[in-house]
Amino acid sequence: MKHQSLPKYVQISELLIRDIAAGRLMDGERLPPERDMAKSLGISVGTLRKALLDLQDKGVLERIHGSGNYIRAQRDISSVYSLFRVELIAGGGLPTAQVLSVDTLPKPKEWNNSNSSALAHRIRRLRRLNNIPAIVEEIWLDQAVCPQLTKSDLSDALYMFYRKRLGLWITHAADQLTIDPSPKWAPDEFGWPSNAPTLCAIRTSWDQENRPIEFSYNWINTNVARYISRIK
Repeated sequence: MKHQSLPKYVQISELLIRDIAAGRLMDGERLPPERDMAKSLGISVGTLRKALLDLQDKGVLERIHGSGNYIRAQRDISSVYSLFRVELIAGGGLPTAQVLSVDTLPKPKEWNNSNSSALAHRIRRLRRLNNIPAIVEEIWLDQAVCPQLTKSDLSDALYMFYRKRLGLWITHAADQLTIDPSPKWAPDEFGWPSNAPTLCAIRTSWDQENRPIEFSYNWINTNVARYISRIK
């Protein structure tokens, strides 16, 4: 299996869809001028325009000549970032991830999982928002749905890997927030002292067949990011 990373314009498109689904961008809202928006995202105007065209094709953006770009929210639009709930303190942030290690081990005791396999693939990652280290993740993927997995199989687009390579969709998830020591394996660039308490989101995720195929710990550097849940 070859890993697949999302093209930059697709990452931006997916990010804006996530912001719409999360309520950060509201129906009818006018986006900033394209040059200002491209600068804030650290991309070229050409890349931004490709992302906006993709959004227009999906029916979630209306481009009015001489006026600007306007959000047209839809309830059923989906994104590979749709379940992502951590944002920079200033808001938003393009998620990318660096895979640190992949190992196959017995499932953690905290994971209430009734699937047949006693093993899971443990994926450790450093997550960045707008290139700022913000989260370290320990993701456990049930071996029953993926017999073999190596670091070289993965990129930052983990849910795209699930869809394209495994035929899996994460349809819903449950988060529990707690205070937990930062893991000793976290790289120095995470920016949080090892073993110091910080906010941790513990997530169980289910696929389209309602199987609990994924379990994760997500330690957040609260100096730069926040867990956000908007209520509509």
